[in-house]
Amino acid sequence: MQPFDTVSGSAAPFLASNIDTDVIMPKQFLKGIDRKGLDRGLFFDLRFLESGELNPEFILNQPAWSDAAFLVVGPNFGCGSSREHAVWGLKQVGIRALIGTSFAGIFYDNCQRNGVLALQVSEEQLKQIAAVISVGETAKISVNLPDQRIELADGSVIPFQIDELRKQSLLLGLDAIGTTLQRAEQIRSFETRHLSENPWL
Repeated sequence: MQPFDTVSGSAAPFLASNIDTDVIMPKQFLKGIDRKGLDRGLFFDLRFLESGELNPEFILNQPAWSDAAFLVVGPNFGCGSSREHAVWGLKQVGIRALIGTSFAGIFYDNCQRNGVLALQVSEEQLKQIAAVISVGETAKISVNLPDQRIELADGSVIPFQIDELRKQSLLLGLDAIGTTLQRAEQIRSFETRHLSENPWL
């Protein structure tokens, strides 16, 4: 996974409540046997018109946010089915972090497993962030994971909390397997000792 340290880029406001994984990645894009092409599927019914052209009203199609590194989202983002494709699609279009007040549990875990930082802030903090980034000229932010702070274009700083294990895994670019393999020597040592103490196994 790509490590997450301090990342800067534009943040797009997408503040609707209860955006589910079928909206994020519609079912017709789940048929492949690999992860290719999920960037096209992301928010497909919102990003594209029936004609196949880009929908100019959708936030990620507007010039100030077309290359967004962050999405500032409404409550319960990622609810619905547990499809991991939703997170893969977000990664493929360049989304590095999501900022919101709450996320669906499985989706939140899928973000962690795939190197997308999901930050939970208070309602007041979210309103403050949204007010600044909703103007194209001030949409650029920095997310500093080591110092646990979001830096806005108006000079404001928003602190955030994150579980230490999640933080370290993201800083090092480690998924669950990579995190476990950091202790490979201890695991091998335990296996050797355990088998010698229990030779009947």
